[in-house]
Parts: sequence; C-alpha cells; structure tokens
Amino acid sequence: MSPNPRSDHGQQHDEPATPGGRTALFSRLTPGSERNLADTLRGERAGGVLLLVGAVVALVWANAWPAAYDAVSQTVVGPSALHLDLTLAQWATDGLLTVFFFVVGLELARELTVGELRHPATAAVPIVAAVGGMIVPAALYLAVNAGRAGGATEGWAVPTATDIAFAVAVLALVGRGLPPALRAFLLTLAVVDDLLAILVIGTVYTESLDLVALLGALACVGVFAWLVRRHRVNGWLLVPLGVAAWAALHASGVHATLAGVALGLVVPASPAATARAHGLAALPEQSLAERWEHRWRPLSAGFAVPVFALFAAGVAVSADVLADAVSDPVAQGVALGLVVGKPLGIVAATWAVATFTRARLAPGLGWGDVLGVGLVGGIGFTVSLLVAELAFGPGSPHDEHAVLAVLVASLLAAVTGGTVLAARGRRRLRTDPAGTASDPVPDEPDGHRQPHPSPPNG
Repeated sequence: MSPNPRSDHGQQHDEPATPGGRTALFSRLTPGSERNLADTLRGERAGGVLLLVGAVVALVWANAWPAAYDAVSQTVVGPSALHLDLTLAQWATDGLLTVFFFVVGLELARELTVGELRHPATAAVPIVAAVGGMIVPAALYLAVNAGRAGGATEGWAVPTATDIAFAVAVLALVGRGLPPALRAFLLTLAVVDDLLAILVIGTVYTESLDLVALLGALACVGVFAWLVRRHRVNGWLLVPLGVAAWAALHASGVHATLAGVALGLVVPASPAATARAHGLAALPEQSLAERWEHRWRPLSAGFAVPVFALFAAGVAVSADVLADAVSDPVAQGVALGLVVGKPLGIVAATWAVATFTRARLAPGLGWGDVLGVGLVGGIGFTVSLLVAELAFGPGSPHDEHAVLAVLVASLLAAVTGGTVLAARGRRRLRTDPAGTASDPVPDEPDGHRQPHPSPPNG
C-alpha cells in the first residue's frame, strides 16, 4: 500500500491504525511528539530528585527548627508601593513558580502545534483520560467532605492535579522495557492535566478581579507575542515585559503564575512558525519555543520548583498532627482522590474510549500498563500543594493536613505505580531480552534527538 503522508514542514504524520480500520491508542508517536518526549525525559530524573530533596529539607527544617523556618518563610521582601511586599514563601509560590508555568506554557504550545494535541483524533484519548482523572478524584473528595463536620468542600481541586516532573521521573527510573508510546500517553495526559488545573486556578480560586490590571497584563502579553514573532528576542526587552505582565496579573487578583503560561503559549512553537516570524529562508532546526524550553527548564527544575517545595512542604509532623490529619475529612479526601480516584478515573475514561469509539489499545499494550500510568498519575505534589494553599490559606489546619496528605499520597502513588510499571517492563524484557521494541527514549543532554518518520499505513 502506498504511503498516506500528511505534510507538516516536510515531515510525515500518519494516523496509527489496527486491523479493521480502528484507531490504535498509544501506538505510534508523531515525529513532533517523539521529539517532545525526548526533550521532556531529558533531565527529569535530576529534576525529580531535586524536588524530593526540597520537600525533605522542608520537613526536616520545619520540625527540627520550626522558629527559624517560620522566620525565614515569613520574611517580607519587596516594594509596598507596588503591593509587592510579599513574604519569601509568597515569592516562591507566586514568583518562582511562574518559571515552572512558563516552561509548561512552552510545552503546551509545542504539543498543540507539532505534538499529539494538534490532531483531534489522537488528542481525544489523553484529554478524556485527563478529564476522567480529575472528575473522579474531585467526586471522591466531595463525597468525603460534603455534609461532614470539619469538612471543607473548597479543596475539591487539590487531588485533581498530576505532577508532570515527578510522574515522568518515576517512569524514567522504572521504565526499561516499557513501550515509548506509553510514556507519550503519560506525558500528554499530564500536559492536559496541567492545562485543566491552570483553568481551575484561574477561575475557581480568583476571589476578586481588577479589570484594569487584567487588561494591562493582557496588553503586556500581546506586546510580548508581537515582539517574539518579529525577531525582537532581546532579553533586555522581553524579560522586563514578562515581569510587567506578571505584576499586572498579580494586581488583578488572578494567580500571577498564570502569566507564565500565557507568555509561553504565544512563543512560536514550530520551525515553520519560527522561520515566518523571523524572516528565515530555511527552516531552523529548532523552534523558538523549543530553544527557550531547553534554556529555562534547568532553572525551573533545578531551582524554582525545589525552592517552592522548600516553602510549601514545611509542615510540623507530630503524633497529634498526624492524628488530626487522619481524622480530617480534607486529608482523607485528598489521599483517597490521589491514590484511588486518579487511577480509577484515568482507567475508566480510557476504557470508555476503547469501548464506545472506534479506538482501542495498540497491539502489545494491556490494561495493566494503563493502570500503572493511572497510579503514577496520582503523584500530585507541585500543583496540588499550590491548590491547597489557594483553597485553605497558608498556616491553616486544613492546609497543613492537606499538605501531609499530598506528600503521603504522592509517595504511595509513586511506589505502587512504579512497582506495577516495573513489573510490566520486566515481563516484556523476558519475552524480548534485547529490548529492541520497547527500550525507553533515552535522555539526551543536547536535546537534538532527530525524529524518526512514521512508516506508511498498512
């Protein structure tokens, strides 16, 4: 049968198919997604380790020297005239975490432009799985908290988030023998999950809105977009403009980290768009979004997120606090949502797509693989800690109990999900000792992994 290519800057993109004309779920990556996947896996182990180190240091510091931890966390820095006299903990949450969301925005732009999310047929599966992985944890949380003494329904979004850095790090550690397409499913699901969490933060947890400041933030983002699409990529101009967008959004009442997402989404995310924007005669090897993601990811994973964890995960742990947390419906709902709700929602949604549409699992993949990804999806951490702080306020009993629940549940999800996936990988390696069909995508420090063209259908 002759090839059926779809042109995208000279590359082939073929829809995966199985006998009978049904679309295969998670079978073959587009070249753009293969490149995105390799880039995301690059260095994720180190980022996950640093994130864990930040959390451990926070717990040790907050329990061994609580007065010093509180003093540092509550130190106020910044100009009061601009309403930016924030504590160091607030700067970590509202400021440094913006770098993390900027990288997420760049990643989203690439997925929407050259990755899985640009095709509705292939994007539907991880989108439905991500939605299921948010609805079921939220429903379990509300079932535990609604109508109960001490319950707090405003925390329903805490167990709905997946920490993309931790989840991919776990998969990188235990993933030998697993198909690369399974990693693509987790990556795309986590990216969609991040996008939905961003929408929740921007709508549900915005108490007041200053329209003038919001319009100012949008204007800054618009000017930023115009500059990066006109080859005006001087950092001395773009960085102050990004800071202005962040400050205006902070003043508007919308969580300031969303400025990072907005700025990342407007960056040209394909080689063709970059060439058009900058007047290049030939396609560049990398898009501007790809280059910036490589440049900013080390700052995000190596500094911004660990420092956020340092100030977000510092809760005092004692027998009384643990007893209170165990009996608190908030902690119960968060833990149940992450450990049970996440895998249940992801597997159920994927099963529904495979049962009631023309799509099905690709040959060689089983529901045990999907279950393992669902369990790993229960690693909440970064965004869950942020939502807990927004829902309950720092220092409140519910906030402390929610943080403990997120930490314990994320650890349990990592262990159970990693165990299931490692077992699946070992099983495949026994049947394919060389691992030729299922070796993981390697980390590549330079990020220049060349995509492999998809074979023709048939």
